[in-house]
Amino acid sequence: MRLAQRKSDLSARFEELAWCETALGAISLRRRREPRLKVDVYEAKLGDEFLMSSLFTVGEVELAHLGLAGLPGRDLDVVVGGLGLGYTARTVAEDPHVRSLVVVEALGEVIGWHESRVLPNSAGLVTNPRVRLVHGDFFAMAAAPSGFDPEAPERRFHAVLVDIDHTPQHVLHPSHAAFYTVAGLRRLAHHLHPGGVFALWSDDPPETHFSAVLTEVFASVQSHVVTFPNPLTGEESANTVYVARLPLAQRATVTSTRWNSLTSE
Repeated sequence: MRLAQRKSDLSARFEELAWCETALGAISLRRRREPRLKVDVYEAKLGDEFLMSSLFTVGEVELAHLGLAGLPGRDLDVVVGGLGLGYTARTVAEDPHVRSLVVVEALGEVIGWHESRVLPNSAGLVTNPRVRLVHGDFFAMAAAPSGFDPEAPERRFHAVLVDIDHTPQHVLHPSHAAFYTVAGLRRLAHHLHPGGVFALWSDDPPETHFSAVLTEVFASVQSHVVTFPNPLTGEESANTVYVARLPLAQRATVTSTRWNSLTSE
């Protein structure tokens, strides 16, 4: 086979769509042909770690479904922490009860993937008038009184859905760890309406310790094991989605002194 033909065949099977250095390390987006399934697979990597794959999206979709399930009303304001390949955000945006969606993504390069339409099915997300993609540090915003919407500081939401770290214990950066503590989640809770929901995707089975942390902050906590067939292994794989809900009782306004004291509670 001629060299040019071999290169052509290789590019048909594998293509690096984007690569750049970021504060978290080198991030790359690639497309590869999965011959056994006869589909194109889109994968994102941070350094040598796989972050996400279009081959395994059941958990990301269920994060949206489980997080929004049972929320009352038809005018829901939602935050998604972590854009990634967009499956959670798109599922939220497709819910007719969602009035607005703020998607917070730390890496501007990932937002660029969607805005430049490098990824399939991005158009319905980036052109949706109810959706805004915000370049920012979700964890820093969760820990700040101003919250997640730069255009409306201290705005509250009905649900905050997060898929950023691998698990509460296996974080992408050490600075994320404080979020998964009682103090960190109390600060998050003040960005939610009464009765609001915090939902989290995890790649590990339910963790007793983290469920106990959630119980310290929220009125009800459930751990959902989401199973799905793994076409590469021929076996079943699983993720966990934690869903925690605040009580319906109205909270008092949080002063700056009270806010700062949350870290020591």
